[in-house]
Amino acid sequence: MTVFDEAFAKLPLVAILRGLRPEEAEGIGAALYGAGFRLIEVPLNSPDPFDSIARLARSLPADAVLGAGTVLETDAVARVRDAGGKLVVMPHADTEVIRAAKAAGMWCVPGVATPTEAFAALKAGADALKLFPAELVSPAVVRAMRAVLPKCIKLLPVGGITPDNMADFRAAGVAGFGLGSALYKPGMDAATVAANARAFVEAWQ
Repeated sequence: MTVFDEAFAKLPLVAILRGLRPEEAEGIGAALYGAGFRLIEVPLNSPDPFDSIARLARSLPADAVLGAGTVLETDAVARVRDAGGKLVVMPHADTEVIRAAKAAGMWCVPGVATPTEAFAALKAGADALKLFPAELVSPAVVRAMRAVLPKCIKLLPVGGITPDNMADFRAAGVAGFGLGSALYKPGMDAATVAANARAFVEAWQ
């Protein structure tokens, strides 16, 4: 079992830290890790994201899987890896970016909203699929996609996920979630993020 699979098995929730500043990274990362999170991404449209990823990689234990979100270009993949990231998360299903991530020995979770995108992403080597935006890919759509996609493929809705709306998606067959502004918003202190994280963990369990 890979570190990614182990992290996913422990808690299949991905923390999306959009807007994180490097000086906050260690405190926020520790709060999330303490709540049970092992999958953490810093979107590349955050301030100095590679610095934040590097600080998280240095400060968290080896079983934490860290990386970048909003990876739009192949050029960014090597920079994420060099910062200590092992995970590439995308809002889209650009097969060139997926292949670049896999060639770099990283795990890749591209964003898809249709079966066509999903199968193309899997053929390119995707490790799991981000269903984005989840407001568009409803539980009913998830059930339809689940019927045709390989059973082993992990589906993670992202966008507007709160502790209150997770149950319907889980019933439809998702394997986990990506969590954004309901978990972390720029300026939140570590204690608030820890409390939000515990609420999500309780809702999952």
